[in-house]
Amino acid sequence: MIRLLALFALLIVTACDKAPAPQPPSGSGPALWQVQRGDMKGWLFGTIHVLPKGVAWDTPTIREAMGQADRLVLEASDLQDEQKTLTLFEQMGRSPGLPPLEKRVPESEVAALDKAMADGGTNTQLLSGYESWAAAMLLSAASQQGLGVSQSDGVEPVLIATFKQAGKPIGGLETVERQFGAFDTLPPTAQSRLLVQTVHEAKGMKALYDRILAAWLKGDMAAIAKEDEIGEQPDPVVEEAILVARNRDWVKAIEPMKGRPFIAVGAGHLTGKGNLIAMLEARGFKVTRVQ
Repeated sequence: MIRLLALFALLIVTACDKAPAPQPPSGSGPALWQVQRGDMKGWLFGTIHVLPKGVAWDTPTIREAMGQADRLVLEASDLQDEQKTLTLFEQMGRSPGLPPLEKRVPESEVAALDKAMADGGTNTQLLSGYESWAAAMLLSAASQQGLGVSQSDGVEPVLIATFKQAGKPIGGLETVERQFGAFDTLPPTAQSRLLVQTVHEAKGMKALYDRILAAWLKGDMAAIAKEDEIGEQPDPVVEEAILVARNRDWVKAIEPMKGRPFIAVGAGHLTGKGNLIAMLEARGFKVTRVQ
């Protein structure tokens, strides 16, 4: 089970796909903004947490910003502590006396759930000890094993290594416990809907990931936003807890910052309803796209 923690790219297993890694088109790269207000003049970078090996995403513009920054600010600085993350997941994600997983979805979804578990190499016996949000994470992780990507090849490890080597501090906008807490406090009905949506997305995971990766590499935020529009609409309760409420908390963490922070968060937080950029602008920050 330690090899399976990944929904929303918390941790992920490494797959065996040896296809050449896609690269940013010439003259473009992942989206980067400069963020200014008062004594703060920093950067906001939209990341993708899991990548194929060998993606050269750190363009000269991004490297220059990292060099000028005085610190790194991630979603959660303690996310790289895998043992802590796994321990918290087990503590928060398990509960005694839970009904079997197939009893937590509509009867019409049971066959699709069984297929998604079988395709991912897991089963209801393994997942039924977890609350529905945690089971959804594990099921998503299982379905991502064939993507040829890993968390260790993602953006955050490179950022952390770069800033550590430069002797610059690394902080976070929240904690891993807060991230899990956003899921753990969802009402059971919302958790069930999250589980069903995870089942629906499992069969098209590779195509979805490939589209998002291509859009991210060229900084096409409109294309990333479009994926939300054409896909299955998220449960409003889940969207509020997982995206919008966390973005509001992040604005509160960013507001007192001074100096030149390099803030790196998942690109999905920077587009769509209640996105972080719009919230920062509403608080008087000047946000300027620089790549």
